Amino acid sequence: MPDSPRRPADFTSLYRATLAPLRRYLGRLLGNRADAQDIAHDAYSEVYQTMAEKPVDQPQGLLFTTARNLAINQLRRRDHSPVRAGSENIIELSPAQAPGVESLVMARQEWAATEAAIARLPLGCRAVFLLCRFEGLTHPQAAVRLGISRKTVEKQHARALRLLRTLLQSDETPADMSARRPAANH
Repeated sequence: MPDSPRRPADFTSLYRATLAPLRRYLGRLLGNRADAQDIAHDAYSEVYQTMAEKPVDQPQGLLFTTARNLAINQLRRRDHSPVRAGSENIIELSPAQAPGVESLVMARQEWAATEAAIARLPLGCRAVFLLCRFEGLTHPQAAVRLGISRKTVEKQHARALRLLRTLLQSDETPADMSARRPAANH
């Protein structure tokens, strides 16, 4: 299927808008700048292929999801690999280990930041986001469950994703997020 003239331009603008935030996100997740660059490259490659085959409604969401999945796979391989690079570029064999303390702490911090960001969403956005992402409902199913139109669900879901991206890309800690959250604004 030939590329439409618009898709490469869409990808170029996606690349320019997301390169730095994606590398920062992956750097925090992986704790290694070189791995972050490699995973970002692989994610862009996969997203480009997908965009060349079909239209993508939310290319940034697809990109960050793809990158996160690739990073998780990288962390799993790293934590379970019996071969490790030692000092002086000598490869040492070592027993596979469970995830390290740093990985667990980073994962817990990321989850806490995600939970705090979700808690800060407006009530309607949060309800739609939770139904679609955690319960796996489609937009029409969520609309029926909430008693609102499918179009409203789509708009609330898109808004929730935009707000979460903004909140999670900021440098605030979960404690900062919780402290700023208005108590009666639900």
